This record gives sequence, structure tokens and C-alpha cells, in this order.
Amino acid sequence: MKKLGIWISACRLRTLPLSISGAIVGSGMAYSRGFFDEYIFAFTILTTLSFQILSNLANDYGDGVKGTDNDSRIGPERALQSGDITPKQMRNAIVLNVIISLFLVIGLIYIAFGAEQSKTALVFIVLGILAIVAAIKYTVGASAYGYKALGDVMVFLFFGWLSVLGTYFLYSKQIDVLMLLPASSIGLLSAGVLNLNNMRDIESDKLSNKHTLAGYFGSKNAKTYHIVIITLALGLIGIYTSLMANNSMYCAINRFRTVSVFTLNYVRKIQAPKDYDPQLKILALSTFFLAIVFSVCHSLI
Repeated sequence: MKKLGIWISACRLRTLPLSISGAIVGSGMAYSRGFFDEYIFAFTILTTLSFQILSNLANDYGDGVKGTDNDSRIGPERALQSGDITPKQMRNAIVLNVIISLFLVIGLIYIAFGAEQSKTALVFIVLGILAIVAAIKYTVGASAYGYKALGDVMVFLFFGWLSVLGTYFLYSKQIDVLMLLPASSIGLLSAGVLNLNNMRDIESDKLSNKHTLAGYFGSKNAKTYHIVIITLALGLIGIYTSLMANNSMYCAINRFRTVSVFTLNYVRKIQAPKDYDPQLKILALSTFFLAIVFSVCHSLI
């Protein structure tokens, strides 16, 4: 039982709600337009969760073998860092998760497109493989993009545009350009979560030669960057709400904005790096609940 608890901890359950926020938004929009399918929804959520768990395990392995997860790091102790899981065991877990992810991707694509739309299915298979590679290459290997200040961009693209637009396309087989607004909002909020993590770890990342945008900006400018992307995220989803003329959605977004003002003001005043850690959970869960409320309100249009 203790070993099971260690593996569950390594999967980083607190990251999972944020990972499916884009899929929820895409599914909600599909439902409101009569394209929803419960099997596509189930496989989309399972596939997204599998990708996130794969990313978490690979992150634990990559940072662990490079020594980035060390005693100077402020966040929760990782599995390799603690010695509870060996590098070989983690590699085996990553391989197993890749296999599971591939099966889920193939299953999802078959349900969505069948055998009739082979060219579209092939495109999504490629996208699925790219998502798997991206999940691993964030911290693993000499060319890990998470060590080259590219994490924010990749999170924006995969958690925002690909997640929302890709999910909606699985149902509808079409793209609505206006969807770039909520998709960008989810992507920016997800990048904000990563930025909080990187602001917390600025000093330990420097010692490990891990380059992040927060590290390049420095603490003061990283806070400004954080405020800008969160504000932009709220602005974009606010514009979409105005275009849809949905009063319920408008009220929900306004409440989210009010909460965000308080949290952004708190982040602005943080001095001790450890104080960023609770804000990670707050922003991640807020984004998740925003996605749910957005989707429910959208279905009422």
C-alpha cells in the first residue's frame, strides 16, 4: 500500500484538473451546438489525463536524474529525489504510460473518425504522437525544452489551442475561429500556473542550469508577466462572452475576475518563494472551475 501511495504521489493528482480544462471547454461548446458524443468525451478525458500523468512522471525522471530536484528546491519532494522510486522503475513507468496513451489515442481517433476519414485520422494520430513526445521532452534529454525557456509557449499551445480546438474538432469535424478566444484564455491561465511554479523555483533552477522565462525575467518582471497574461486571459474570454451575449456566462466571468484581482494582488506582494506554492493550486483549480462554468453557461445559449 505504501508503494501504491508513492506512485499516486508521483502522478501529481493536483495537476490533473487543470490538464482537462481545455477538453471540458471544447466539449461544452460541442454540446451547445449539438455535436456532443459521450464516448468521445470519455476517451478525450482519459487520453488527456494519460498525457498529463506521462508528463508528470517524465518531469520527475528528467529533473531527478539532472539533479534539478534537490534539497534547495522548495516544492513537494519528488519520487526520484526521495529515493522511493529508482530511475529504472520510473523509466519503466514512463514506457508503460506511453503504451497506454497510444492505445487511448488510437481508440479516441477511431471513435471520432472511424475508417472513413483516414486522412483526418492520420493528422490526429500525428498530433497525439507529438503530444506524447512533448510530454516527455519537457525535462528529459539534453534538448529538453523546459530547460530552454520554452515551457510557457508549449503549455499555451497544448493546454489551450490544441486542447480546446482539437477537442471541438473531434466532435464537430469543423473549427470556429471565435473559439481561439476561450482557447487562448485557457492556454494563458495554464501558462500562469507554470509561471508561478517557475517563480517559486527561480533560485534552485539557476543552480541546476534550468532556464525558464521567470528566471530570465527575474522575480519582479516575472510578476509583471504573470499579471499581464492572466489579465489578457480574462480579457479574451470576456470578449467572447460579450459576443455571445450570455448573461449567465458574463456574471460567472465577472466573479472569476473579482477573485483574480485579489490573487494577483497577493502574488504581486509575495517576497518568500514558498508563498507561491499555494497560489499554484488556487489558479489551477480556478481555471478548472472556470472551464466547467463556461461550458455549462455555453450550453444554455
